[in-house]
Amino acid sequence: MLKQISTIIAASVITLSAQAQVGPDISSWIINTTGATGYNSLPSNVQQVQYTSTDVYVSATCIPGYAIGPWNSNPNIPSNQNFVFKITRNPVQNTGTAITTSMGHIGVWSNGVSIFNPKDGYYWNNTTSTFTSSPSGGTWNRNALVYEGVSFDNCLGHPAQNGEYHHHVNPKCLYNDADSTAHSPIIGYAFDGFPIYGAYGYTNINGTGAIKRMKSSYVLSTATTRASGPPVNSTYPEGNMCEDYIYTAGAGDLDAHNGRFCVTPDYPSGIYAYFVTIDASLAPAYPFVIGPTYYGTVQTGNTGPTGGHNTPSGTVTTYSPTTGIANVNEKITTLVYPNPTSDYLFFFINPIASNNFTATLVDALGRVVLKQDGVQPTISYTFDVSQLPKGMYMLHLKNDSKEYTEKVLVK
Repeated sequence: MLKQISTIIAASVITLSAQAQVGPDISSWIINTTGATGYNSLPSNVQQVQYTSTDVYVSATCIPGYAIGPWNSNPNIPSNQNFVFKITRNPVQNTGTAITTSMGHIGVWSNGVSIFNPKDGYYWNNTTSTFTSSPSGGTWNRNALVYEGVSFDNCLGHPAQNGEYHHHVNPKCLYNDADSTAHSPIIGYAFDGFPIYGAYGYTNINGTGAIKRMKSSYVLSTATTRASGPPVNSTYPEGNMCEDYIYTAGAGDLDAHNGRFCVTPDYPSGIYAYFVTIDASLAPAYPFVIGPTYYGTVQTGNTGPTGGHNTPSGTVTTYSPTTGIANVNEKITTLVYPNPTSDYLFFFINPIASNNFTATLVDALGRVVLKQDGVQPTISYTFDVSQLPKGMYMLHLKNDSKEYTEKVLVK
């Protein structure tokens, strides 16, 4: 019966996604409409949301709007990541081999901050994990909450070496994780396109029953040994390794991916949804956000060390949180600085519906000396001009329908 319900809901989701003009996948993002800044005076939250009939493009700095830090025993500093995440509007169940949640970002919170998996990036013997799927059998991944929790700030996040602020666990400053009286809001999307809710949902998958805290079905092992792994002792107690938690069907509300098919306030016809898991004391509970594998299929372009810098394609609409469709001035306005400059030139196109510009820096003889394709509004780009001769140059920004030019002095 559950399988039949899941099939019906899955079909409904695909139909709704294809037909809806503006759905939760577009409207759930926290868009910065006031120029507000966060950590180190960097632009905060989501800068722009654009969409086509098939995808949503989320431009974000990876800096939240609330205060973050300090990070004990963590020397890393958050920086603007200039992300453009691509979220499919037509998520589908993966009926083949489940896709492992790799290292790095595996989804994005509704404020544009990255979601990481439960691992800290190291195996038990301190060898480094990779961005690819972990080898099976005999591999013991360190639990990020145990090994990195000391460096989490009050919001339970911290920056990676590349400056990417992220959460492995419940983002407690993003929503009220103590409110057990109401269904939690959508607080993010996984890279397979399915929504992520906070910790609370309806008791029954059909949207009935009292609100309850969603419980993980992963149970801490009571084994006294680990095959090909660390001994179970005071140095490596049960719970230190992610694999110490065993999925046990029926032990909680959620499946092996840490989600379930259910009716939610945002999807009255039903959706597969992940839920953040916490215990009765509001402490993070493994696997925290998404299980060791995704439920759905994952698009290319978001994952891996260089993922998250997609170029919007197709007929793109810019979303406005007040009107649904952005009412922006289609005249190009930019921020180009410093000017004059002697080393780096930064340029930024203010919010505009038009996309996919080519930026060229042209010298006094009309020669293109630097070029950048795929330039998107709201994202900062850089030209290294330190090796160019001193003099006047022209910065051109051009796409199929618009063009902008500004003089730049290299001194």
